[in-house]
Amino acid sequence: MSVKLLMTWDILPGREQEYFEFVVREFVPGMQRIGIQPTEAWFTQYGDQPQILTGGLADDLSEMHKALASEDWTTLQGQLAEFVTNFRMKVIR
Repeated sequence: MSVKLLMTWDILPGREQEYFEFVVREFVPGMQRIGIQPTEAWFTQYGDQPQILTGGLADDLSEMHKALASEDWTTLQGQLAEFVTNFRMKVIR
């Protein structure tokens, strides 16, 4: 059974252009490389909610855990942290 990774965050003010370039060039391809297929990304324009909600699928819980325990994921997450704040993630069925 596939499982989904849900992530939320806010983009740091003044870093929007760099953030979007990083997501397109590094983050999405990096997720695919470690076995998480991006499925959607939502941008909150108004309200007191995280600015970004995004998700990705893995084939099963074991594959998701393997991806999230990888050195590549740690690197991607660290690079993302240069552009965002309030990062949260959870895995759901």
